[in-house]
Amino acid sequence: MAAKIRGGDRRALARAITLVESGRTDHRAEALALIDTLRVDAPQALRIGLSGTPGVGKSTFIEGFGLHLTGQGLRVAVLAVDPSSTRSGGSILGDKTRMDLLSRDPNAFIRPSPSQSHLGGVARRTREAVTLCEAAGFDVVLIETVGVGQSETMVAEMSDLFILLLAPAGGDELQGVKRGIMEIADLILVNKADGDLKPAAVRTQADYTGALRLLRKRAQDPDGFPKARIVSALTGLGLEEAWQDMRTLSDWRKEHGHWDTRRKAQGVHWFEEAVRTGLLARISSDKAAAAAMKTLAQEVADGALSPDRAAAKMLDSLS
Repeated sequence: MAAKIRGGDRRALARAITLVESGRTDHRAEALALIDTLRVDAPQALRIGLSGTPGVGKSTFIEGFGLHLTGQGLRVAVLAVDPSSTRSGGSILGDKTRMDLLSRDPNAFIRPSPSQSHLGGVARRTREAVTLCEAAGFDVVLIETVGVGQSETMVAEMSDLFILLLAPAGGDELQGVKRGIMEIADLILVNKADGDLKPAAVRTQADYTGALRLLRKRAQDPDGFPKARIVSALTGLGLEEAWQDMRTLSDWRKEHGHWDTRRKAQGVHWFEEAVRTGLLARISSDKAAAAAMKTLAQEVADGALSPDRAAAKMLDSLS
């Protein structure tokens, strides 16, 4: 499978992503072996995280932007994380249907995945899917999340650039400062800058440009970044300028050492995250620990213990 993925076999890549997303123990062992094999001398793609409120036009933008990149001879992979139902656990996974033209482009690969109720709208194995796409020779990997919020920043921990997509008239200057997600955005794109909405998009860009000036300058940014731009996924307005901004920023970070530093920090972050997830899984699978958790949970529900005190007792029992 590793050889087929390196050779650009799209079916092998799709099967490999299914393998890393599987929760079965035997599949997990196979997935880790595959990842270890592909990590050796694997090329590095530009990882671009993309987030925005529902209805802002993320899928339309990705299709227009993806076609713009493939038109320049680049190979583009899209990992679209679709929201999962908290009741049934199911997902629609309709992103591929909304990107009809891009899905038929031979230089593009689109893979929708369920969020599975994970914080930040990023599927648990999306990071490993990125590694698989890099090994398959894709130049750019776009990671789309399900929406935005104060805690939805996990996509920034697996991408080189984080792009925030906004709709026209999406808030004044003060609102821009209040959003915590603004602090991690590398580029803000005001979408739908066409037709009657173009004047509103220009005003929104001006508002957010002013808001960005009030934020503390980050060490990983050259002069002029982060910045806000207007784009239109329908007409193509601003797509080339946005791409040039992304290249300028990534090239500057590589030249000044921020790229490698960030990748190393991300590796440590996901190592710690995997350890935490693994510990919780072991507690859940251990009968005695699971019984203790159930007992303490009932005491919390009855008001006999505070959540913090119950957690302290549980942790003490594990030591």
